[in-house]
Amino acid sequence: MAGTLNKVMLIGHLGDEVKMHYFEGGGCVGRFPLATNETYTNKTTNERVTNVEWHNIVLRNKAAEICEKYLTKGDKVYIEGRIKTRKWQDESGNDRYSTEIQASEFTFLTTKKDSQAAAAPQPAEPQKQVENNTEQAGKAASDDDLPF
Repeated sequence: MAGTLNKVMLIGHLGDEVKMHYFEGGGCVGRFPLATNETYTNKTTNERVTNVEWHNIVLRNKAAEICEKYLTKGDKVYIEGRIKTRKWQDESGNDRYSTEIQASEFTFLTTKKDSQAAAAPQPAEPQKQVENNTEQAGKAASDDDLPF
């Protein structure tokens, strides 16, 4: 294979709010940490072990603004992008590195508002009485004759 591929797909939870940085030219960058986890059972101790991996997500311009508006800490999101490593020098002159995921696509899987709505008590609906009607029974029997 002559080509190369730099593609990342992650599903995880936001570890913090989206932090925005605006530029004079009108562009912006949004950043947030994303947590992914892996859970397995240790065969020797029969204990459940969870490993959490943190990823630095970077979004640009409109994508960053959308994520800032709708996402909050704890929300579940699908991120697709590529790995980018940056190099810089700290105050002491030491070389420092940072690996980030430059997101190109994203999908909101759950938002905090969705989670809160699901957790809120729902008003009880009265149970509907079903009449045993011969017409309904005949209609149900004919539905079973579907070819698929």
